[in-house]
Amino acid sequence: MVTRAPAATDLARRIAESVPDPELPMLTLADLGILRDVGVVDGRLTVTLTPTYSGCPALAQIRRDLAARLAAAGLPDARLRTALSPPWSSDWITAAGRRKLAGAGIAPPAGSGAPARTGPVPVTLGLPPVAVNCPRCGSASTERTAAFGGTACKDLYRCLACAEPFEHVKEI
Repeated sequence: MVTRAPAATDLARRIAESVPDPELPMLTLADLGILRDVGVVDGRLTVTLTPTYSGCPALAQIRRDLAARLAAAGLPDARLRTALSPPWSSDWITAAGRRKLAGAGIAPPAGSGAPARTGPVPVTLGLPPVAVNCPRCGSASTERTAAFGGTACKDLYRCLACAEPFEHVKEI
């Protein structure tokens, strides 16, 4: 039976906020902005996630990791729900998350804040519209070397100033 007390909801939120993303382990679900809500839905403790994109292969691992941590904390009956609308945006990455990416040598996406998005997400196949600064030396003199990195949400760059290669989280 699920405890409906606010304490259970608060505990579940703290746990969910602390789960690391398997593809970007320096970020938590809260940093990445995919933790949508924690609350009671239809009488049951529910954690709602929004994947970075609908086919994200990491979502299954995120759900397993989150369910295991909730169960270990005495919340084994918590429901994990996926919400695809509104779609996630790279703008939902927190300021702390952007700092953590840069600290790990990964250029964060441009933009900030979390604008509401209600329609289809535009996908462009060309180069990013803005320069990507090197996370190591800060130079804007960079070039993209590959459209895809270790995951579909990242591309690869090289800094022309310090000659270091780096990944960049794409703007979505």
